[in-house]
Amino acid sequence: HHLCWPLSMQTFGATADPQLQHFIEIESQKQRFQQLVHQMTEVCWEKCMDKPGPKLDSRTEVCFVNCVERFIDTSQFILNRLEQTQRSRGSFSETMSD
Repeated sequence: HHLCWPLSMQTFGATADPQLQHFIEIESQKQRFQQLVHQMTEVCWEKCMDKPGPKLDSRTEVCFVNCVERFIDTSQFILNRLEQTQRSRGSFSETMSD
């Protein structure tokens, strides 16, 4: 229950200890990821489903799989870029403290 802080918590993330800040970052990333998955399902569903039916025909299934894979590739690319940015920022602050 107590994990769902109001967003105002994030505003004093800067003054909070790094662990708390890290936790908040991870939580918001998880949220973004869940939104992505939701979005992906909606987009691919609309794109591939001509006629809603009890089961997918092979063409619809292939379309859906391709759509999801493209979405995942894109998301993976974005996540990798984010990680690289964070890593380079981390090494930068380490060199600063030497």
